[in-house]
Amino acid sequence: MPQENDQWMGEDGGHVTPPESSPSRPPPQAFVRALREMEPRSAAVLTRRLVTGASLGDCARFYGVTDEALSVMLLRAAVSLTRNVFPGAREPATAEEESAWARMLAAALEREAAPVPAGLVPVVEACRRLRALSGDVTAGLEAATREDQASPQRRREDWLRRLAVMALLALTAYLYLSRPEEPARRPSTAPQPTAPDSGRP
Repeated sequence: MPQENDQWMGEDGGHVTPPESSPSRPPPQAFVRALREMEPRSAAVLTRRLVTGASLGDCARFYGVTDEALSVMLLRAAVSLTRNVFPGAREPATAEEESAWARMLAAALEREAAPVPAGLVPVVEACRRLRALSGDVTAGLEAATREDQASPQRRREDWLRRLAVMALLALTAYLYLSRPEEPARRPSTAPQPTAPDSGRP
């Protein structure tokens, strides 16, 4: 994490002063809330890459995409997270900027000194902060899941689901037992074949 007197570097190698809206140090609960409110796939990408610490290549193989495609997925998810935690953050303005930001974010997560433009500073800091708080965030997500499962609404949903399954089974059994019986097969009345003529008069 850069110190307060550090400077960021732009794509041209020049120093860039972080914007006044640069993220502070949000608590783990802020990230837990943000991840739970995000689109599930985006939250999963961030969790796998930054919370569990999987490498970029491992994440790309897990999702069956190239490293470049995973970098774009990670950037979009990170921007969404950052805008949730720090409303002042912005999205990339063009497709070209998005592509450049994806490469620079991937590099910044590997090297502290990687050059980063001012617009990407909040996203990088949010990702680094999430990674630094990975243990607390994991515990927070697990606790939130347990609370959901123990909540009255969750129990009500579970009971309704069980009742629906029981009703379906009861309906299936009723339809099976009330089906009309097949009529008994009547004995065939066709004449039985006779033995061939033995040649007697």
